[in-house]
Amino acid sequence: MKYDVKSKNAEEFINHEEILDTVRYAEEHKNDIALIDSILEKAKLRKGLSHREASVLLACDDEKKVQEIYDLAEQIKKDFYGNRIVLFAPLYLSNYCVNGCLYCPYHMKNKHIPRKKLTQEEVAKEVIALQDMGHKRLAIEAGEDPVNNPIEYILDCIKTIYSIKHKNGAIRRVNVNIAATTVENYQKLRDAGIGTYILFQETYHKKNYEILHPTGPKHDYNYHTEAMDRAMEGGIDDVGIGVLFGLDNYQYEFAGLLMHAEHLEAVHGVGPHTISVPRVKRADDIDPTEFDNSLTDEMFCKIAACIRIAVPYTGMIISTRESAEVREKIIRLGVSQISGGSRTSVGGYCEEERPHDTEQFDVSDARTLDEVVNWLMRSDYIPSFCTACYREGRTGDRFMELCKSGQIQNCCHPNALMTLKEFLLDYASEDTRRIGEAMIEKEIANIPKDKVKEIVRERLVKIEAGDRDFRF
Repeated sequence: MKYDVKSKNAEEFINHEEILDTVRYAEEHKNDIALIDSILEKAKLRKGLSHREASVLLACDDEKKVQEIYDLAEQIKKDFYGNRIVLFAPLYLSNYCVNGCLYCPYHMKNKHIPRKKLTQEEVAKEVIALQDMGHKRLAIEAGEDPVNNPIEYILDCIKTIYSIKHKNGAIRRVNVNIAATTVENYQKLRDAGIGTYILFQETYHKKNYEILHPTGPKHDYNYHTEAMDRAMEGGIDDVGIGVLFGLDNYQYEFAGLLMHAEHLEAVHGVGPHTISVPRVKRADDIDPTEFDNSLTDEMFCKIAACIRIAVPYTGMIISTRESAEVREKIIRLGVSQISGGSRTSVGGYCEEERPHDTEQFDVSDARTLDEVVNWLMRSDYIPSFCTACYREGRTGDRFMELCKSGQIQNCCHPNALMTLKEFLLDYASEDTRRIGEAMIEKEIANIPKDKVKEIVRERLVKIEAGDRDFRF
């Protein structure tokens, strides 16, 4: 098969030979300083790079040029997303699964992991626990099981989540991370009011993909890889992609990931809303050392920087799979969303002690949400609980236009400050509140339009008086 970015066939828009040729080209030109300089100059235009150009930057090992890559990634992140970091939490609904994925403890053959599926009453209790932490945005997770986790169950859970209003808490955006499904089911998810549909590819290497997924519906590489096309055909504007680094050669995965982004842009007019970069982690009956494609923290950070340069408008997500130390290093290189206070087990938020017997992976950053918020502000980032764009219809190409035009500073920046104010009043510790109030006062000055500044100040007073959920 030939490479065709506009094809709807997975093996053509993620073409094996094109990836191999790209990796070879990058290795051959990694010390071509003139070429690297030309790619960096193109990147400075903030229009993005091709998978081949970005792969050359990833391969480059000239210390001076690598530092230029890091500096440019940091500046591009500031230009488009400012110093805001959006916070979310995963909510695990069910660990029943019929697949045989070799890297996931939920695989069907794991007979000693307790299987659990939340009832709607239990979903409500989990949501209240998350609201009491201060979360406004969730990513729901469930194994693939047509009997235990049918689409109707997922839809019921979404309805329950949106219905819970506890004290001043409310979940304002539900992102969905469930298995590849049909156009009809994606339409149902859209009608249920989801935010982003997220699905990790795990690996773009088809042969290795089939080995890693020996049984179950997920074994079908093409059906899985073409899921985002069906989601967009079903009317979902915002989709999130990602690979599980460590399953295959990182150069291969990097090229495939960017080819997927290029494909979505070419066919649907808008690329992925988010890109996630998880790494294989230890979990029940899963030993990450069994996979011989692990990458160093340094290379992990370099991958993030090159993704930011290649797709400047796309959000990038780092989860609590990574340690606090790694998250601190990588966050400045392009990350715009992180999870906080996460529990990766079914029903975990209602447990006083973090349960480990049903975790999908070990949580490396076990800090509370308040501690994460405090850390972000001490690092001069604004913790944002904003969900305004989704609820104002600024999704898909409308969000991208907002981002590209630079108007995001008059929209997302003030929304971040107002949602931070809510968190400080309703959930924060005394120290976090003190730091946050000072940050809000300082950051109001960075709102470009005077009229917007005036409105923000008026709304902050109203929030102090008990009003909630203002947004631009």
